[in-house]
Amino acid sequence: MAMQRTGEGRNPYGVMDVPDPNDSEVEDFAAHARLDGSDGDDNASRWNGPGVEGTLGAPPGDWSSRWNGGADPTIPGDVPETWKHGRGEVRFVADRVYLLFDWADGSRRGLIDAKVEAGGKLVGKYINLTAPEVTRPWCGLIVGDDRIDGRWTNGRLDFRRS
Repeated sequence: MAMQRTGEGRNPYGVMDVPDPNDSEVEDFAAHARLDGSDGDDNASRWNGPGVEGTLGAPPGDWSSRWNGGADPTIPGDVPETWKHGRGEVRFVADRVYLLFDWADGSRRGLIDAKVEAGGKLVGKYINLTAPEVTRPWCGLIVGDDRIDGRWTNGRLDFRRS
């Protein structure tokens, strides 16, 4: 995904850090967010996203991303139910995972900063790097080296690779 570094911070991408990635709002959301990794999950079926060259066998690397549940005002006619597809990249630093992703043909970007918990559960927060006033709790589940199921407060924010 080759993102350009723009500064120093916690995250390995050099972009703006997610503020307070494990604050009380995140912990409250995580207590109720449900992801079970089942075959019936919305992210279980393969979906069409940008091709990626990620290496299977480990979660770090290149991914496809998609999210729904909110409308992007920069996309004409966008509605919350519409999936926004893009590319993603996953990197681990100590007990945290950073998921950088884009949509709208790369013109919009987001970052997730999440703590890695037992069983592959991920708990953290998302920031819209294009509109940084937008932050939301996010929870994920590493289901395998080709699937990360994710939820944010209004919908899904998932990652896949083939």
